Amino acid sequence: MTTKMATPMRNVDEIRNRVILGEFGVKNVHTTDYPGNYPGYDDSWDFEKFKKNFKINIVNTEENTLEFDMIGIDAAIANAFRRILLAEVPTMAIEKVFIYNNTSIVQDEILAHRLGLVPIKADPRLFEFRNLGDQEGTEIDTIQLQVKVKCTRNPRAPKDSSDPKELYLNHMVYSGDIKWLPIGNQADVFADAKIGPVHEDILLAQLRPGQELDIVMHCVKGLGN
Repeated sequence: MTTKMATPMRNVDEIRNRVILGEFGVKNVHTTDYPGNYPGYDDSWDFEKFKKNFKINIVNTEENTLEFDMIGIDAAIANAFRRILLAEVPTMAIEKVFIYNNTSIVQDEILAHRLGLVPIKADPRLFEFRNLGDQEGTEIDTIQLQVKVKCTRNPRAPKDSSDPKELYLNHMVYSGDIKWLPIGNQADVFADAKIGPVHEDILLAQLRPGQELDIVMHCVKGLGN
């Protein structure tokens, strides 16, 4: 191979096999391995070849985090896996919010939306998909949660204090205030499951004396899409 031909071939190999992180962006992330795209390369699909080159290395595993490297695929396929994880993996999430009392400054629809974003700790494999027409949940397809908090004045607060933490009781409503209300025999079936919010420090609303929340929520099994 002559020098003139070797240089373009090296450029092709770099485009095909290397992702370059430049000063103003990332290069060579597009898919180019279509049959006939490059002369002299056999890019016909071969499952055994793909299986041989594709690897997943687990980098780090924690309670709520999994970090891994996907090797042997291009960015488009990696992005497809990302979209599948976001939209096609079943989870249990708050779907219906029944507000019996809300005298906080947060509007009902805003509060319902905030509650729907709270991640719930529950194994979706143990539940069935709820039928679209069902208004009442059952023990096999619904988790019932409740928030019932009322703010009052602290009778032991210092007279010269201006700190709400000292003046008021229950003035900050967090996700940790969400309590599980078992349906049917769920208390026995999920006795060790500890169903509830994944994080207990998510701020939902702030209250002042006389204001309260009385809300019931239904969690159902669903997909992100």
